[in-house]
Amino acid sequence: MSESKWYVLKAISGQENKVKNYIENEIHRLNMDAYVTQVVIPMEKVIQIRNGKKVPKEKPYYPGYLMVEADLIGEVPHVIKNIPGVISFLSLTKGGEPVPMRKSEVNRMLGRMDELSEFATDVEIPFIVGENVKVTDGPFNGFNGTIEKILEDKKKVEVSVLIFGRKTPMELSFMQVEKVV
Repeated sequence: MSESKWYVLKAISGQENKVKNYIENEIHRLNMDAYVTQVVIPMEKVIQIRNGKKVPKEKPYYPGYLMVEADLIGEVPHVIKNIPGVISFLSLTKGGEPVPMRKSEVNRMLGRMDELSEFATDVEIPFIVGENVKVTDGPFNGFNGTIEKILEDKKKVEVSVLIFGRKTPMELSFMQVEKVV
């Protein structure tokens, strides 16, 4: 019995999840579950601003790539290569034999996924008091102001913005302002 190894699969960028589902369904349908044990898309959490709210979102860490733990015997590589959205296995030469990942790379990739999944909760403070910033989100989008206070626990800054010639203090999240260069 040969053993499963991790391989890198190139896929059409943006279709990673679709490709993962196709592979899993097809392998299952063909009773090849014993040969393809895991399909992984390394993800990272990113914070996006939607309507002034922070939305944690996951996006592929390596767009266009999936990692497959498989025992590539018989028809298995052929089945995987013919899945819609799959471009090829990563190999040394074009169309060559799939090259397995080294154990250290696999551990780093899987370890990195654990790290990334915990990482997004912690935003470092990118500002200092007195710094000039531009509001990038919310009703005062486009206005410039000065950081008066940093509210670390709330992950917010108090910014005084000049509105109609008067300084107006407002509380904004770190994600709603950017440094003026």
